[in-house]
Amino acid sequence: MHIDIDKDVCIGAGQCALAAPGVFTQDDDGFSELLLGRGDGAGDPMVREAARACPVGAIATSD
Repeated sequence: MHIDIDKDVCIGAGQCALAAPGVFTQDDDGFSELLLGRGDGAGDPMVREAARACPVGAIATSD
């Protein structure tokens, strides 16, 4: 799986980090980012839910 975060759209709501904390975190400014080495989703079943939970649609996943 490939995960893209549109940093220009992200508002820092943190829903991704709450839904899939093993894949997403927030940077020093509060915006979403992938944990190091987790760009493939690390097999976490909650990655797609994290993308759906984003209130502004800043996260996209593809197989």
